[in-house]
Order: sequence, then C-alpha cells, then structure tokens
Amino acid sequence: MVLTPGGSFDAHHPPRRDLLDDCVHCGFCLPTCPTYLVDGEEMDSPRGRIYLMDLAERGEIPLDRTMAGHIDSCLGCLACVTACPSGVQYDLLLEATRPQLERHVPRTRRDRLVRGAIFAVFPYPARMRIAALFGVLYRRLGLRALAHRLGIVDRLPAELRAAEDLLPPVPVRSLFRRLPPVVLAAGERRLRVALLEGCAQRVLFGDVNAATARVLAAEGCEVVVPKGQRCCGALELHAGVEDGAAGRARHLIDTVERAGADVVVANVAGCGSSMKEYDRLLADDPAYAERAARFAASVRDVTELLAELEPRAPRHPVHARVAYHDACHLANAQRIRRQPRELLRAVPGVELTDIPEADICCGSAGIYNLVQPGTAEELGRRKAANIEAAAPDVIATANAGCLLQVRRFLAADIALVHPIEILDASIRGVPLEKARR
Repeated sequence: MVLTPGGSFDAHHPPRRDLLDDCVHCGFCLPTCPTYLVDGEEMDSPRGRIYLMDLAERGEIPLDRTMAGHIDSCLGCLACVTACPSGVQYDLLLEATRPQLERHVPRTRRDRLVRGAIFAVFPYPARMRIAALFGVLYRRLGLRALAHRLGIVDRLPAELRAAEDLLPPVPVRSLFRRLPPVVLAAGERRLRVALLEGCAQRVLFGDVNAATARVLAAEGCEVVVPKGQRCCGALELHAGVEDGAAGRARHLIDTVERAGADVVVANVAGCGSSMKEYDRLLADDPAYAERAARFAASVRDVTELLAELEPRAPRHPVHARVAYHDACHLANAQRIRRQPRELLRAVPGVELTDIPEADICCGSAGIYNLVQPGTAEELGRRKAANIEAAAPDVIATANAGCLLQVRRFLAADIALVHPIEILDASIRGVPLEKARR
C-alpha cells in the first residue's frame, strides 16, 4: 500500500486537502443531516465526518472500523452540500473516502454476507426477476402472513427483516414486461433518446419505463432501448466499490454509443446521478476518459429533458392532490427540483402540495435501508408521517428506492407513482389508476 505523505489514505485519489480545508465547521449542515437528526452524534454529521477525514489525511488516526462506521452511517443524500454556505464539496470527499475504506478496512463477516448478497442480485435484472417472483409467490401463497403470524420474521436479522418488508406487491405481468427496441416519435422527430431500463426499475417498475417511453414519444422523441444494457453501477459507486462501478460504466458507454442517440435518459434519480459522474469515475482511463465525459454530458433525467422541450402533446385533466417527494439524488446531486414540479403543475386538475421536512432523506439511499436498517426505518417512518400530514391523494417521486421505502411505512392507503406516470395519464386522457394497464 502506498500512503500519501504522512497520511493514512493510500495514494489513489484520497480526499483532497483543499476540499477538506473548505469546511469551516460552521454547523449549517447539522439541521439538514438525517443521521445527525436521528442520533445527535457529532461524528455522524457532515462536519464530524469531514473532521475524521481531515485527521486521517494528516495521519493522526488510522483507517479502521470506528471511522468506517461513521462513514457507513452516511446516507450520501447530499442535503448538506446544498445547505453549505461555504460551498464545501462533501460529495467529492465522500466519493474519495468510501473506496479507501473499502480497500483497507475489513468488514465483519455479517456485513460481508449482506453486501455480497446485495451485489450478487440487485445489479442483475434476471436474478432480480427470480427473486421478485419468489416474493410474489411468498405473498400469494399466504407464506408472508403465516411467517408474521408465527413471529418468524421478528426473529430474523434486521437486514433480512428490512428486505422482507421492502418486497413490493408486483403484478406478475410487470416482472416480464419488455419494451420494444424502438418507440417512434409522434409527428416530426425532435430527438433520438436512449432510455436506461435500470435493474430493479425494469423488474419492479416496468410500468414506469413504459410510461416514460410513451411520454417521450408523444413529445416528439424517438426512443431507443439499447440492447444488452446492464447495470449502470450506481449501487457500487455510491457504496465505494469503485472498480465494479467503473467496469459497469465502461460497458454501458459501449452499449449506448452503438445506439447513436442524442441524449441518454434516466428515470431513476440514483442512476442518473451516477451516469453524470462517469467523467470523474473514468478520468484516469485513457481509453474511456473522453468518451465518459461526452456520455456524462448527454445524460438527462426524464423530467429534466421534458422541461427543456416545448410541450407538444395535449394534457387532459388528472384530478388529484399530489405530494411531490424529492429524491435526494435528483434534488441534491443533480439539482433538479423545479422541473418535476413544473411538469406536474402543468397537468390540469393536479393540486401540488409540499411535504413537511421535504429535504430530509426517506432512508432508502441505494443499499442503505438494507445495510443500516435501524436508522433507515426511523427515517422512513418520519418521512411517511410527514407525507400523511400533507393528506395527498397521490405521492409522486422519481426514484425506485424511494417508492419502495415510502410504501413500506405508509399507514394510509395512498397511491405511489413516478411523476412520469401522472404525465402519461394526462397525455393519454385516462384515469391515473388505469394508466398502468
């Protein structure tokens, strides 16, 4: 291991001294940090974590499980970045620190098993489909109700309880839904866009992909679904598994380039955020650095792209009180807040309402709700209570993980949708509850 001069980090992209020095420890980040709100621990705040990074960079503390625990407890929601008056780039510091810890701090056997299972299933749609099918059978055969009645679930490890509770009620037809390779534009073609299908997205939320393709086509975009696309690497990138994320980024760039699209469209906040970071991820790769920069510059969230286009398709009324929940990787990482709200407000009949504590993460955060289930549950319950306080008919959010996490803790019977599904129902002139058929 080659260490930085006098430091505990190795020489491969450690947290930069100039970025660490930007933090003046003012504390403006504290009220925005979900983990600090939960436990009040200074080292579980952005300011505290930067202090740990600073000490490690100076060689005053080692990279060990104590430090790793505080970094692991971070959701990576980046609310602190948007709140910081000094412009501290905590996202870059976190992005540099997590791979260092992954390389040098051995995980416990339990943590290795949990993370190994996650990365063996979630980035692979075929495996996800099999797991989801078992989940459907688990519900339909009454096994879930029986397991809860007998108290079996209560005796499971917290990580397995969280996974069991996150299982969505997915229609079987949705598991095997396929998009056509090309969806032609309605009228004159304005753009040719490549649609990222996603991993969990195409399996658990295939209806969202279908709605995305229909809306883009209605607005004059030819939609191509690149054949052979795999995971974008978001889960691994945000967890510090740098090499795995880089390999997936290279494959996706190769795949999408063959499609010859003008724009790459994502409808999952975490995926879009990661793809916009490919230029940094592959900056040291001479074969991909320039291509990665072009790719990252071409990525748009679907709401971002639609906000750039002059509306073409007519909108029909959708009468609903809609609470819009900001997905962290859309609002904080991509700075996309205005666009989805404007698209929803443009739908006749939609009454858009705000959610209390809107900037506090729901606790999903990629794999966070599976590897940090206690904190994730507290945040999920807090978010669900705030949503219910707004008394909406519908909750709209632009991230698969948020949809799963919020649904898990809602006590009220409130529909959860992606914003694109509301727009799709409006353009097609069908009731929202029938838009997925």
